[in-house]
Amino acid sequence: MSPAWRSPGAARGAGAWCPSCSTEPEGGPGARPSLHLRAGDPQAPQPLAGGVILGVALWLRHDPQTTNLLYLELGDRPAPNTFYVGIYILIAVGAVMMFVGFLGCYGAIQESQCLLGTFFTCLVILFACEVAAGIWGFVNKDQIAKDVKQFYDQALQQAIVDDEANNAKAVVKTFHETLNCCGSNTLTTLTTSVLKNSLCPSGGNVITHLFKEDCHGKIDELFSGKLYLIGIAAIVVAVIMIFEMILSMVLCCGIRNSSVY
Repeated sequence: MSPAWRSPGAARGAGAWCPSCSTEPEGGPGARPSLHLRAGDPQAPQPLAGGVILGVALWLRHDPQTTNLLYLELGDRPAPNTFYVGIYILIAVGAVMMFVGFLGCYGAIQESQCLLGTFFTCLVILFACEVAAGIWGFVNKDQIAKDVKQFYDQALQQAIVDDEANNAKAVVKTFHETLNCCGSNTLTTLTTSVLKNSLCPSGGNVITHLFKEDCHGKIDELFSGKLYLIGIAAIVVAVIMIFEMILSMVLCCGIRNSSVY
């Protein structure tokens, strides 16, 4: 049978009996296989993870309890806000992760080694910053609560000793109402309840105030819980970054090797 009269079925089946008659890649002659469709897009979780981290950080930043306490001022001295350093780092990391994630997705779709290399470099820089912030947070985790307790003790002392210290009374009242406590220990709780009962949370008396947890314990509980959430978020970010760095390099190497097609 001449080539002019060969049936379409025979033409389609030519590759089945002729090993050298392989079909061309989809997209026409010279097109290489789409690696991001075969291996999946490894950068896809990155924008979502960045959004989650950003949301958690913003929630911690605007939490009513910490906001009420850390925006106080005792005379010319503001409340210690070292706690917000870790929050701002999480906000920055989450925002940059979202941007870098879209960059990685675009690089994977375009199969661009340059964009994927830039994506990998950005992840390495973010990972290094997060490790440094984690070390700083671990070193200062006890100092944050300690500074807040010292600020509270100074305000409480002024409020008890000086009847005209209205600013100190307002600070102490805010601590007591926010944390539902009265006094830094049993002695100060008794003193405050007897001499300055108006500083304690409303609706209580000396007996009920004595059975409540002191404000030092409440401050430790508050900030340890927040720092625990920050630590979990940082660990999740670090794991995602390591996963993304590995897959981006695998995809980049795959694109380089596919240039033979």
